[in-house]
Amino acid sequence: MSALYLLFLLASLGCMVLLDWRFRLLFWNDPRRAALVLGLGTVFFVLWDIAGISLGIFLRGQNRISTGLLLGPEFPVEELVFLVFLCYLTMVLFQGAQRVFSARRPT
Repeated sequence: MSALYLLFLLASLGCMVLLDWRFRLLFWNDPRRAALVLGLGTVFFVLWDIAGISLGIFLRGQNRISTGLLLGPEFPVEELVFLVFLCYLTMVLFQGAQRVFSARRPT
């Protein structure tokens, strides 16, 4: 077991934070709203995962790049970090695209 996958997830999350900071997209624009959206999105996907796990749809595979730490049955710690990253990435992409397309729109 190693923490390689977790480290890559955290590095990717750090890159999203840098983009957010540089362009003032979310947390550096409206931190309360950003935290609310990120929290609700993450909770939604955690509940989705729990439902999938309880139905036997989602299973954790063994590999050499994960820590092996579980938050629950079939729910590794990397999954929670991935869900936060997924929601944050979506928020950054959406807000960034909105800025790009609104800047191109003729007035």
